[in-house]
Amino acid sequence: MAEPAGPFHRLRAGPGRFLCYCGPDGAVYVTDAMEVWAGELGGCPALGSRCPAEEHGAMLRAALGDGAAELSLGPGSAVLRLPEEPRCPALALAQLPAAEARSRLQALVFGMAGYIESLERRLEAVETAFRRSCSPEKNTTQSQQLFLPEPSPRKSKASGSALPAKRKVPGESLINPGFRSKKVSSGVSFEDS
Repeated sequence: MAEPAGPFHRLRAGPGRFLCYCGPDGAVYVTDAMEVWAGELGGCPALGSRCPAEEHGAMLRAALGDGAAELSLGPGSAVLRLPEEPRCPALALAQLPAAEARSRLQALVFGMAGYIESLERRLEAVETAFRRSCSPEKNTTQSQQLFLPEPSPRKSKASGSALPAKRKVPGESLINPGFRSKKVSSGVSFEDS
């Protein structure tokens, strides 16, 4: 039995709640979790339809997505109506025998479980990626590295690749290394003369 293709749409018909979904074969299924009704978008599914099956299927999916489709139940059958589409007004659904309905419900339950599992995995992957990009440890480390000076060459002599440290020559400028002042620095005088 092929698993449902989804997406899944909830319908209301009077006091009941129903789930509508499409199968991979182009069939439309409606269930209340006890009974199943099925209709084909191919052959002659629509009652009084004046549009092609492909167009009817697209309109049906759009109406289900918008919550505009209506379900009417009858003895042994159901009708899925598209009230806002006068050219493609309804899809006839036949009630499936109990054995087939059971297997369809089983396929639906396990298909939905697989669908949920897939969504949970995708959500977990997105959450993990989000946490990595917004991790306080990572952001703190990155921001600290932006403001920390580069390590002193004297501290990393063990690596062997560091250059020997230059000694400061008296009179050499701190702002412009390599430039030597002609006068000996006398410091800063804060007193007025």
